[in-house]
Amino acid sequence: MSAEHAGAHAPTAGEYIQHHLHHLQKNFNFENVEQHSIVDFSLFNFDSVFFSVVLGTIVCFVLWLAARKATAGVPGRFQAAVEILVEMVENQAKGVIHNAKSRKLISPLALTVFLWIFLMNAMDMLPVDLLPQFWHSAGPALGFNNYLRVVPTADLSTTLGLSTSVLLVCLVYNIKIKGLGGWAHELIAAPFGDHWALYPVNFLMQMIEYLAKTVSHGMRLFGNMFAGELVFMLIALMGGGWALSATGVGLAIGHVIAGTVWTLFHILVITLQAFIFMMLTLIYTGQAHDAH
Repeated sequence: MSAEHAGAHAPTAGEYIQHHLHHLQKNFNFENVEQHSIVDFSLFNFDSVFFSVVLGTIVCFVLWLAARKATAGVPGRFQAAVEILVEMVENQAKGVIHNAKSRKLISPLALTVFLWIFLMNAMDMLPVDLLPQFWHSAGPALGFNNYLRVVPTADLSTTLGLSTSVLLVCLVYNIKIKGLGGWAHELIAAPFGDHWALYPVNFLMQMIEYLAKTVSHGMRLFGNMFAGELVFMLIALMGGGWALSATGVGLAIGHVIAGTVWTLFHILVITLQAFIFMMLTLIYTGQAHDAH
């Protein structure tokens, strides 16, 4: 929402929500002498990238710190908490991945994914206008727009990027465990049988399966976090209706009650979504170890 537009009148509920659904972007246009755009990266969501990298760095630092300070004696609270998470992920991994050598890489990967997504989801717990308000003046001064979204997992490009990364890991293990020839044969021989007449159908079904897994993996996380973000925006609108009147006071009280209840419930949502994404990561990589 531009400063001119905001100054003209207070934003409506629709304008407020639309404003908070825009991403931080910067238009990098390389133009020729006729002023026609050749390259346009204006849809690059810098806010999603920035918060994803920062939160990922925090996760890696915390895990590194836990490993560095680990002792063989009685663990402290920090070490005990990390050990509980490690044991939880390792137990889940043992149930779906029976190759102990593969678990040495996949289990830490799954733990990192769980904590990373949990932190990205937890950004939804911040007040809706807190960080965007700080950015409104700084963004245009740096050549960006004045929008800012702080929940990376409410951005479809982030969640599909994560699910695509899981797909790449699965492809690597398919080739590593079965060999390039064995995996190529599986693509055309399963699920309907090893017969030349069925090869095209089998291959098509395999491609549909990989695509469906990847899209649903990312869309599930995105859908839940996007919906949660919208609810927080609606609750914030109730607080914006504060005024010295019966209706205004009622909206303010409702804002506090609804915000508290939804925040407590959302703690479960962000944890559950991180856990589901981690479990699907383990299941899909486990399936890459299985021969049809």
